[in-house]
Amino acid sequence: MAKAKKENIKKVVLAYSGGLDTSVIIPWLKDHYNDCEVICVTADLGQGDELDPVHDKALKSGASKCYILDLKEDFIENYVWPCVKAGAVYEKKYLLGTSFARPLIAKHLVDIAHKEGADAIAHGATGKGNDQVRFELGVKALDPDIAIIAPWREWELKSRDQEIDYAAAHNIPIPVSHSDDYSMDRNMWHLSHEGSDLEDPWNAPQDKMFKVTCTPEAAPDKDEYVELEFVEGVPVAVNGEKLSPAKIVEKLNEIGIRNGVGISDIVENRLVGMKSRGVYETPAGSIIYYAHNELENLCLDKDTYHYKEGLAIKYAELVYDGKWFCA
Repeated sequence: MAKAKKENIKKVVLAYSGGLDTSVIIPWLKDHYNDCEVICVTADLGQGDELDPVHDKALKSGASKCYILDLKEDFIENYVWPCVKAGAVYEKKYLLGTSFARPLIAKHLVDIAHKEGADAIAHGATGKGNDQVRFELGVKALDPDIAIIAPWREWELKSRDQEIDYAAAHNIPIPVSHSDDYSMDRNMWHLSHEGSDLEDPWNAPQDKMFKVTCTPEAAPDKDEYVELEFVEGVPVAVNGEKLSPAKIVEKLNEIGIRNGVGISDIVENRLVGMKSRGVYETPAGSIIYYAHNELENLCLDKDTYHYKEGLAIKYAELVYDGKWFCA
């Protein structure tokens, strides 16, 4: 992506999570882009109470506004369910929890940028990860003319510790310290963990790492039966209770969490060519995908089932590679 011309940037819309990276980006943008106005956009995808301080933190960090958009139902119905119907799983283990959230966020970044008359959209994805591509492909598919600012490809901060020091120097309240271990991404579908001791594939995940589900060893030693009703490839009810898409995920998360369901440990091939280890907690997703696959195995004939397996792999690759609006 071409770099934005700094002299043309007066107003920037920032994809804002309230975490370390995006909190530091607010003053950095103002320092390096002509004291531009920064408008934050936060997508509520079911992160829970971690979003409570986001609005005030954004303003204290220098933003002029902070939109917090409740996108939970849109997220599950229009981004998760199509992947469930396709049976899309990346490299046999990854249920795409971050991948299909990014095009949804990109869409609303563009919408807010148009509403506010912004000159550029900024994000906090690193220069080595997948999300930089996902955000930028999504934004450019929807508005080819808007500028994109990717601070991680420009700034002098090269490590998490340097970011923490920068935040302290600018009096930015941050929820992490030098001793914090993992890089995490959370929504109602999953919680991902990367970095720290996980960089060595010999190391097993530590129990203290898990924030959503319990380990199978800590789960009750008894059965719990769950009944899912599907219509046209997506769940519509849990244990006989009709629920909205987001409520279905919430209900199944409760069940999966208490039973130690949904932990996945994978060394995946990033779209930028690197290998990366991730540990994912996806309780509801694991239940839904398992049930959906069993239904297809029951209902589809041999040729259709085998052909669909190949299509599911390609579908997952498109989503993983950020081509939601491009394919």
